[in-house]
Formats: sequence, C-alpha cells, structure tokens
Amino acid sequence: MLKATLRSFLAHKGRLMLSALAIVLSVAFVAGSLIFSDTVTRTFDRLFASTSADVTVEPKQDLKSSVPTGAVQTVPAALAAEVAKVDGVAGTHADVSVQNIVVVDSHDKSVGPTTGAPTIATDWYLTHRSPVKLTSGHAPQGAGQALLDADTADKKHVRIGDTLTVQAQPGTFEVEIVGIATFTTTNPGAALVFLDPSVAAKELLGSPGRATSISVDAAKGVTDAELKHRIGAAIGTGTYDLKTADEQAKSSAADLGGFLDVIKYVMLGFAGIATLVGVFLIVNTFSMLIAQRTRELGLLRALGADRRQVRRSVLTEAVLLGLVGSTLGLGAGIGLAFGLIKLMSAFGMNLKATEMVIGWPTPVAAYVVGVGVTFVAAYLPARRAATVSPMAALADAEIAGVGKPLKVRAAVGGAVGALGAAALAGCAAATKTASAASLLGLGVVLTLIATVIAGPLLVRPVIRVLGGAFPALFGPVGRMSQRNALRNPRRTGATAAALMVGLALVGGMSVASASMSKSFDQQIDKTLGADFTIQNGNFLPFTKEITDKVRGTEGVGLVVRQRFAPVAVRLPDGKRVTTTAAGYDAQVDQVAHVAYKGGDTAAALADGSLGMDVNFAEDHKVRLGSVLPVEFPGGKTAELTVGALTDQDSGSGFGTQGGLFFGIATVQKYVPDGQDSSLYVNRAPGTTADRLRKNLERTLAPFPQVQVRDQADYKKLVHDQIAVLLYLVYALLGLAIVIAVLGVVNTLALSVVERTREIGLLRAIGLARRQLRRMIRLESVVIAVFGAVLGLALGLVWGVCTQQVLALQGMKALAVPWGTIVAVVVGSAVVGIVAALLPALRASRMNVLAAIAHE
Repeated sequence: MLKATLRSFLAHKGRLMLSALAIVLSVAFVAGSLIFSDTVTRTFDRLFASTSADVTVEPKQDLKSSVPTGAVQTVPAALAAEVAKVDGVAGTHADVSVQNIVVVDSHDKSVGPTTGAPTIATDWYLTHRSPVKLTSGHAPQGAGQALLDADTADKKHVRIGDTLTVQAQPGTFEVEIVGIATFTTTNPGAALVFLDPSVAAKELLGSPGRATSISVDAAKGVTDAELKHRIGAAIGTGTYDLKTADEQAKSSAADLGGFLDVIKYVMLGFAGIATLVGVFLIVNTFSMLIAQRTRELGLLRALGADRRQVRRSVLTEAVLLGLVGSTLGLGAGIGLAFGLIKLMSAFGMNLKATEMVIGWPTPVAAYVVGVGVTFVAAYLPARRAATVSPMAALADAEIAGVGKPLKVRAAVGGAVGALGAAALAGCAAATKTASAASLLGLGVVLTLIATVIAGPLLVRPVIRVLGGAFPALFGPVGRMSQRNALRNPRRTGATAAALMVGLALVGGMSVASASMSKSFDQQIDKTLGADFTIQNGNFLPFTKEITDKVRGTEGVGLVVRQRFAPVAVRLPDGKRVTTTAAGYDAQVDQVAHVAYKGGDTAAALADGSLGMDVNFAEDHKVRLGSVLPVEFPGGKTAELTVGALTDQDSGSGFGTQGGLFFGIATVQKYVPDGQDSSLYVNRAPGTTADRLRKNLERTLAPFPQVQVRDQADYKKLVHDQIAVLLYLVYALLGLAIVIAVLGVVNTLALSVVERTREIGLLRAIGLARRQLRRMIRLESVVIAVFGAVLGLALGLVWGVCTQQVLALQGMKALAVPWGTIVAVVVGSAVVGIVAALLPALRASRMNVLAAIAHE
C-alpha cells in the first residue's frame, strides 16, 4: 500500500502541485510574519536594552492620550543633583528629548521622516549607551549649532555648514549643522537633531531648569532594582516613574508593539484567506482524483485492501502534499521576511537581513498549518475513497457523487443558514454596538459556512440563468459548456467557493467603506461651517507661532482654535473613564454647527463647565448640571459642571469617547504646554475664498507640515484614510483570486482528463479545436461568474449589516458602490477566461484516436 501510495502521488504530481501552491502561499505568510516580527522584536530589544540607563526617572505618566496634545511632561533639572546624592549612584544626567518639533531646510522643505516616524531633538551627551557616534564635523557648541543623523542627512541632502530651522514649542530658532552622527545600532527610522546640552532645555522646553527625564548610572556592585528602590525612597514615587533598564526596554518595546502587531495581523490575515481558499482547492482536487481512480481503488479493494488502508493511503498522499507545500512555503516565508526587512530599510528602519531570526516556533507553525490544513481538507475525500466497492474495478469509471441527492446538504446548509440569518437580523435590530458587532461576526461565519455547504444546490438554478444566453450566442458549443458546468454541482460549487470567499469579503467591505465615506461627507456638510481648516498633515499639534501667523494673515476674519487634553472623569455610576477632551474658543458656533439636547455652546465653554455627548451621559447617569471630578495630567484635578449635552451623529470633532469638550481656557489652565491641533478659519468681509486660500498658503509656506483645507479637501482626506482599509481588502482579494484561478485551472485540467474519451468523440464528429477551446473557456467563465454572484450577494448582505453597526456610532448613511460591484463581475469573467487558457489548449492538442481509445 505504501508503494502504491507513493507511485500514485508521483503519478499526479503535476496536478497536486497546483494544490500545493495554495499551501505554499498560506505557509509563506504565516512563516514570513513570524520571522519578520521576531527579527524586529529582537533587534529593538537589543537596541532598547543597550541604550537604557540603569535607572530612569520620568514624570508620572498617569494619563495617556490616544490623541497627541503637544504637551511635554518634565521634571526639574535640579532633580539630577538630588538623585546623585543617593547611595549607589555613580552618575546622573538631566536628559532633554522632545518629539513635538519640526525641522525645515532653507527651501522650506521638511527635514524629517515621511513614514510616520518622529523627528526627535535631544541634547548631545555621549555615553557607552549612546546609539550614535560622531563621524564627521564636531560636537555642537553653544546656541545655533547642531548635529544631524547621517541617514536623514543623506536622504534630505543636508551637509555640514547648512542652516536648518527648528520649530519648537518655545519658539523657532535656526541652527548650523556642524557635524554628522551615525547610528551604531539599528536606526528606528526617526530623524535626530542634537543640540548643545547647555542650551537644549531652554530651546526645546523653554526653561533651562527643566528636563524630560533623569538618567542614572549604578555604582559597581549595585543592582538596578536595588538602586531603583533607594532612589524611590529618597525622592518618592508619587510624582515620578522609576524604571530599571529592563523595565525601560520593555516599555519602549511595548510602544513599538502596536506597530508590529499591525503588520503581523495583516500578514496573518493574508495567511488566513490563503488557507481558507486553499481548503476548497484541496478538497476539490482530491475529490476529482478519487473519482478518476475509482477503478484503481476498486482493484486495490479486490486485491485485499480494506477500507482503512484505502483511507490511510489517500491521507498519506495528503500528508506528503502538505510536507512538500510546507517546506516550500517555509522557504518562501523566509524570502518574504527578507523582502519586508528590505522594505523597512527603504522606509528608514535599517534592519539587517543577516540578523534574521528564525526561532523554533516558526517551522513548527509552518508545518502545523501546511500539513494540518491539507490533512483536514483531504479527510472527507479519503472517507469517500474508502467506500469504493471492489466491484468498481469491473465497471466503467464514473464520477463519484454525481447522482447522489443533495438532501443532506440542503438540510444542514438550511439549518446553518437560518442561524446565520437570525444572527444578522439580531445585528440589525441591536441597540448596543458591542452586541451588534458580536452578532455580525457570528452571522458572517454562519452564512459563509451555509453558502459553502448549500452552494451545489444553487448551481443549477443560477447557472441556467447565467449561461442562458450561451446557446443563442454560441450555438451547440454554448449549450455544451453550460451543461458541463451543470454536470457535477458539487464540483462546480467547490470550485466557485474559492472565488466566492474573496469576493464576499470585498463586497462587504466596499459597502461598509462607501457608507462610512457618505456618512462622513454628510456629517462634514452638517457640522463644519468654517471656510478653511488648518491642520498638520499627520494630525500632530503645531506651535503657537503658526496660530499667530494665521491670525495675522490678510483676509482672515475669525480663527477658532481646537486643542486636546487627556482627562479621566469620575462618573455618577462609579466608573472612571480615561478619554481625550477638546477645548475650543468661544466663537466655535461660527465655524461649526452643533446640535444640543440640552444647554448650549456658551454654557459648555463657560469657566468651570464642560459639554458631553448625550448618549454617553445617559449610559453613565449624567444629567445636565451634574458636577464631575476631572483629572488632568500631572495630578491636577478640577470639578466641572455639565453645561450642555450634544446630540451629534458622529465625527463632530468634539472630543473622542464621551464627546467631552470645554473652553480652551480650561485646557490652558490645566495643560499649559498643550499645542493647537486645528484652526478653523473664516474669511473677513470682502475677501474671496480663493484669495484667502492663497494668502494662507503664502503665510504657511515656511511651515510645510501644515496644510490648508476647505470642505472638499477635508472630505478627500477622510476618503483617503478609508481607502487604506480598502487597499488591504483589495490585496486580500488579489490573493484569493490567485488561489481561485489555481482552483479553476485544477478543476478544468482534471475535468479534461476525465472527459478525454468524450472530447475525442466530439472531435471525431466534427468539433473544431477552436470550438473546443471556446467550450472550455465558457465553462470556466460561467463557473467564475457564479462564484462572483454568490460572493457579492453574500458580501452585500454583510455590508448592509455592517452599516447597521456603524449606524450605532452615528454613521447612518448607506451606500452601495455599484460601479465596484459591476467591475468585480466583469473581472470574474476575465478570471475565468485566463484560468481556462492552459486546460483549453491542452484539450485542443489531444490526439483524436488516442483520446477515443482512452479509458
């Protein structure tokens, strides 16, 4: 049996390799994501571990905001001298390092990363832990001199002697580049500017008596943990955060972890789609191979093989296929990780491919996924093979399962589909976002399973409609292609299912994204009344100097500032909610249209008051006039009265969770170092919008990070952000299509083999080669379009239900992108044509007499 199994595997290796490609793709994404994330994690672990001080003293990070405020929390620089007196301290340094800066060259071009990495200004203080070394020029001496990292200097064409402008919170100042510093470790992609320690605090923090942290070196024989304990006892831990080198490294790695998780989960998403679609391909391949080997399996049974041996033989083939696919996939995963490392280098994160990490979990995961998926996918065909009777050796080969009724499929598919439909209906009727999202996920899974199970039941009615015009357009060839697609509903359903999965995902996400775009458009039209909005390109806050410049621009009539502050609110129901509140100038009604359930803008922005979203208030038993304890950064607290409750749909900009907002004077009082995030500008009487825009752009030319946007620009910005999600979905679609094409090719290739004699007879009675190729192409097209129709129908239902979940967040507009839907159907027909090229060519080249004699 083992010899027979190996010979059978090698005899069909060409057909099986098409199935192996699906395994290769899924394993490659799994292995590649694990190798890449492990490599980046280890690289940065070493970077953080080697650059962290033995103990670091930082200001208490009691409130963390998801929205940047521009404020920099500091400690007194004199704290370094106080810590130096602690027993076991070998040395201290008051560090100055900020990220709320922008650096521009003499041509008003930004000197900094374009990939989202920060621009960091810090004091030049070399130790054995420094990640850079001076490679040319000299160290900065006094005000007006700075160093720049070598990577940024090369990318931005900055040389020693060039003058750069640094836009910092205390003010703008110019520096001459007097030296270049080169990274001795991994460059995380940031741009680094180094200033003389004697002026760094004054230039970057506004006071020479401030620092962002204190670095502490431990004396010989004193552990980091012991030194941390001693320092904590000396200065207290209520105001400061103390971290050992290991704790600081872990904290920095955790901040990086979010970025790595995005890449990791995206790649695992690709792996999941490849695996799911590959299952259909493998099931179909093994089912067809077993159908074509009915006589062979019957002969094995007649020679004494029992059912268990036959089943084991087929599963052994599957394991061999999984091993081959997993091995190739692991190699492809290493190549994929190498490509990602090079891609990160292009974006400024200089990882070394020579330090690629391949831990033992990676090959284990690769083989578990590859072999496991193949084994599971082949199990049902293997059971079917075990039921072949020894009498089948005496009969003509027939296609297994063609004549079997689909009653079981109908019952199971109907039951699962009913549960899925009930879940989706519950999602549409839900009033809470969490429960609606849970029901949506359950409904999507169940309806997908139901469609896969019941797909063969839909083959005949749907394909009769889709291919109804074939006889009229293509004559007998069209009629035969339609009947070939109807011949085996199970096979057609399984082949189309691979494409259906990808298109269902695309259909659902397209409806959701189109609905989000339309909702935001409506909300912008409804709430934004300003002529122009001034914002940083990456939504970071900007300096007061920009606000002053805008106010002084000719043609500007009104400027309303928006500024954010992290807060924690104690609510009447006993909960403490950490969120971000927004501060506005009193004239906000002139640039925004806000709907209120109670109170008004004046009451919300009054001193000692705040505004809140009415739904959030109802959830937490807050009423108009309620007095709420509010915590601000640095331990500052206030009791604010709820002066207004807003009734906005979504995206009003009035804060984040809870929609908290108050007067900008409140923000300035409790977060004095905060920066403006947006400016809403109205033109003065007699000034046209075009004229004001030109004046603003001229004023802001020295500030390339800031953009002037009208309502149309703002809508485009939102659309572009939503499009990022769509691009990911389209990439998943592309992967699904690649595997679906393999599935159609596999099905048609095996179908041509099983119909060899039939094709020979058709050729003998006059069917031309061109007609034969057309017949196979039409069969492929109708199968692909069938999969597209099922997928898009399912996706539209998912999309509508997703929109119902979004509606609970205020995004109530429903939009169906019919252009995308039509394009996908047309594209599916093209996929069918492409997939049929090789099988059709092979069929047309058959020797007629040999084909007729084939058994």
